[in-house]
Amino acid sequence: MPQIVDYPIDVVDMHVRPARVGDRERLLELWERSVRATHYFLEDSDLVALRPLVAEELTSDAIDWWVLVSAKGAPIGFLGFASDTIEALFIDPDYHGQGGGKFLVAHAQSLGAGALAVDVNEQNEAALRFYEALGFSVEGHSPTDAGGLPLPTLHMKREAPGTPEALQRVPSTRPVNRGPSSS
Repeated sequence: MPQIVDYPIDVVDMHVRPARVGDRERLLELWERSVRATHYFLEDSDLVALRPLVAEELTSDAIDWWVLVSAKGAPIGFLGFASDTIEALFIDPDYHGQGGGKFLVAHAQSLGAGALAVDVNEQNEAALRFYEALGFSVEGHSPTDAGGLPLPTLHMKREAPGTPEALQRVPSTRPVNRGPSSS
């Protein structure tokens, strides 16, 4: 009798498609749900201030927006990608831990010409662990995010899989920051 491979149905039933203008409001809602579930270091007032900036960013032609869709056609995550950089990656909290983030990183790698880069809020330890598990390492640090907000940010990079650089990569030994940045 052949061996039955038990793939999680949610990973098998996901696909990525380009974002559409009609997706913007749903992606903004998805962003907010995801951030509320993962960015414990942000206050409600921070989210209120960030929401219009994210809404504007979702209209940007400088970023390619991709939507992770369930088998039922519902958006469950999204990716913003530009110049070999993951500009945004958010998953609906109801789908955390089911492979959607890895799926979107693999999609980003398929779009890129080589190494991938991503900036991660230093206080978002779950995101740091996620990217490190996928082979990203810390390449630098900034005391502010790309928008100039006082959110310490780590600049991470991963060589394209199969390249000599990726094969020689040593896992990160970055210490975990459990408090405010001292820089």
